Amino acid sequence: MIPTFFQDVNASFMKDFTILSGLNPEDYGSRKVAVAMSGGIDSSLTAILLKDAGFEVFGLTMKLWDHSQSGTSDDSGGCCDLSAFQDAKFVAGAAGIPHYTVNLREQFNQLIIHNFVAEYLTGRTPNPCVLCNTLIKWRALSQKARALGCDLIATGHYARVARFGDNTFSLMTGLDSAKDQSYFLWGLDSLNLRHTLFPLGTMSKEQTRTEALKRNLKTAHRSESQEICFIPDNDYGRFLRHYIEENIPGTLQEGNILDSNGTVIGKHRGTAYYTIGQRKGIGLALGYPVYVTAVNADDNTITIGKKEDLQSDLLFAGKINWIRGFPPDNEFDCQTRIRYRQKSVKSTVKVTDRGVTVRFNSPQYAITPGQSAVFYTGDMVLGGGIIESAEFTHKADL
Repeated sequence: MIPTFFQDVNASFMKDFTILSGLNPEDYGSRKVAVAMSGGIDSSLTAILLKDAGFEVFGLTMKLWDHSQSGTSDDSGGCCDLSAFQDAKFVAGAAGIPHYTVNLREQFNQLIIHNFVAEYLTGRTPNPCVLCNTLIKWRALSQKARALGCDLIATGHYARVARFGDNTFSLMTGLDSAKDQSYFLWGLDSLNLRHTLFPLGTMSKEQTRTEALKRNLKTAHRSESQEICFIPDNDYGRFLRHYIEENIPGTLQEGNILDSNGTVIGKHRGTAYYTIGQRKGIGLALGYPVYVTAVNADDNTITIGKKEDLQSDLLFAGKINWIRGFPPDNEFDCQTRIRYRQKSVKSTVKVTDRGVTVRFNSPQYAITPGQSAVFYTGDMVLGGGIIESAEFTHKADL
């Protein structure tokens, strides 16, 4: 039930706030900050900028997984490889920053990888980066930081923090829209952000690289991976097959492919290998493009249809997090993003006892259960949730 005072919040929700630079120690009442150093250019520059600004910096590099877990033999490139650890340690040492390696493999395996596989096995398409930020990079890392006496943590994310007059905090997009990473951070709350610094939030990637080169950082030329960290080859099917065969053999079974009328028209390899909107790898040649429109793990079927079958103007989301602790109102207009690389679109959000409904001003393509719906007003992130289902607005005949 939404408290009645929310009717007063709506008019003043965006008033009286200051965007923090992440580089001014006077904003935080503390100078001791633990920086998550992955060995990449962004986190390396973050640590150096904070040290230059007068903070007492500690570098923490997280060991989250190893290549044996992912079924690959390649141990080069990306985070958590040997060179990344060496680079993080080198940058910290050259700058006189104490550096520590934090072993979080058990937590990462239990909270992130297990969830990733379980979601695919139930017919959903998870976003592990969102869960990792919330449960690993802020929760587990903060615990390690406090053990070092650090009240603050910092990362190389392209995002910003806003402080309101009531001493609540909210998340803001990074100024560089091409690099903005706020979509992955909607699980953070006001308390998290009170202790968080994003020094790169006002910079572009080009500026980051320029600053890193200017400072002769070893990581200035290091390339960045666009894949999920524990699937460095970006082959989700291979990873799932390896994980399931190693840990829960026999779980995936061949099943029926249905058309939009429920008629069996083929066989699939296992529901976990498919996701809403998928076109390639279905294994059917019908003479025209077909797409996965539904994945039903309960009856072990996938449904295919035409592209227009994937148009929807309504979604339902649960596990909602309002970053300031409350929504702007029971019902409000905003912009909603359902994919990282997609622009946010105009929508109306209605708060319910079970989560939210989001109605878009125009139909959206392939809304996918398990992915995140993130709510924005201008540059401010209001919150987000996990997509549970969508209502499709069109059904084409095959």
